Amino acid sequence: MKRIKKGDEVIILTGKSKGGRGNVSKVLGDKVIVDGMNLVKKHVKPNPNANEQGGIKEKAMPIHLSNVALYNPKTQKAGRIGFKFIESEEGVQIKQRYFKSDGELVDIQ
Repeated sequence: MKRIKKGDEVIILTGKSKGGRGNVSKVLGDKVIVDGMNLVKKHVKPNPNANEQGGIKEKAMPIHLSNVALYNPKTQKAGRIGFKFIESEEGVQIKQRYFKSDGELVDIQ
């Protein structure tokens, strides 16, 4: 289980988008793409076969996992993540993510 998943709300800790908050749209190994953060301008050639226009387009680039932290809505700060095993109704152990600062579970199922 990963500490940061697709759909999580994260805070950028370093770089040009420092302090920005956004949702993770894609996880690429040890990097994530955050919506609206770490944008670069990309020069694109026109492709008549795919009916694409050329020009300068903005694109979100990946950010390393060490440079983002999960947003804790209770404290309204970046939070460190830990794992603990919770017993379900069926008596099965389930691995859950929790915030180390206040012990609050991230994924309540």
